[in-house]
Amino acid sequence: MKFFEHSAKKLFKKNGINILEGHVAYSPEEAMEIASEMNASVAVKSQVLIGGRGKAGGIKFADSPGEAFEIAENLLNMEIKGEKVKHLLIEEKANIKEEFFLSVSIDRNSKQPIIIASLEGGVEIEQLAIDDPDKIIKYHVDPLEEFLPYEAREIARKMGVGSELISPVGGIIWKLFNVFKKYDAQIAEINPLVLTDDGLIAADAKLEVENDSLFRHKDLAEANSFKPKEFAFVKLEGDIAVIGNGAGLTLTGMDMIKLNGGKPATFLDIGGGASENTIKKALNLVLSYSPVKVVFLNVLGGITRADDVAKGVISALGSSRRKINIVIRLTGTNEEEGQRILEKAGIPFEISMEKAAKKAVAIRNSLVE
Repeated sequence: MKFFEHSAKKLFKKNGINILEGHVAYSPEEAMEIASEMNASVAVKSQVLIGGRGKAGGIKFADSPGEAFEIAENLLNMEIKGEKVKHLLIEEKANIKEEFFLSVSIDRNSKQPIIIASLEGGVEIEQLAIDDPDKIIKYHVDPLEEFLPYEAREIARKMGVGSELISPVGGIIWKLFNVFKKYDAQIAEINPLVLTDDGLIAADAKLEVENDSLFRHKDLAEANSFKPKEFAFVKLEGDIAVIGNGAGLTLTGMDMIKLNGGKPATFLDIGGGASENTIKKALNLVLSYSPVKVVFLNVLGGITRADDVAKGVISALGSSRRKINIVIRLTGTNEEEGQRILEKAGIPFEISMEKAAKKAVAIRNSLVE
């Protein structure tokens, strides 16, 4: 059983190996949403079960959410060595100082686990073995004996890492071997293991588990899950972002924009019970989408509290580098408190959805005249 990179990384993290923050995206919209939440440059990585995706163009870097959208759109239409790219890992871009190669597999000749390590990461180890075999360290582990931390440190020393890295790199080697043994793996690999300002991090992960042992590892199915997103987001052709709490209300808001001559730029459903933080994330997402000229936030508070909405709006607008007109329809649970918070912050609002939609279109028209 082969694991996608994001699944393997989840297991590595569970066993003490540091990884970069990342989330799975199945669409360009999700990629854009994740990049917006991270608020940093990201790597957009095709998730396939074959090697060589980097050389095939399956890994790209984006400096903005909009760029992440475009890259994701292209990657999700790719095939890499015959395998269709169906999902992506969106991960923060690492500031890499050094790269190493670590792998644990089975040596069929000796019938023992073998640890392969190199000071050069991010390379095809087979080609390195041909071009410069002295740069590869090989260490067989007796399956009847415990693999001890001092042995892992000795491998790190033989790799030639700096003295200050012998213990940290040795620690990763020891943990990687334990992953290999714990999950009855055929291979457990990190290429590259990178040194950053935050220490050693597995920038990639490869794990293949023996199928006949899966009955002992029923929890491995959990590794294929991913963090569900907090709201549904769809990019459209217009320039007025529409946000609502509920699919029906959001669609109604879009219809009102169209009836008044405007064109929605987004469908963004924050769902019922949206928190202050969810409101902030939703606004940050549409504010990062360059075609948006006006935001129409349409909230009918039931489970969602109007005061949380107001606080989320103020927080998002205060932290955003991009200043865009926002029209808010706010009514429902705790509406008086929510409206008071907005009034105090100098942010106008409407109670009527029709008036709010008409106002959003009027503002948009004034900007393009």
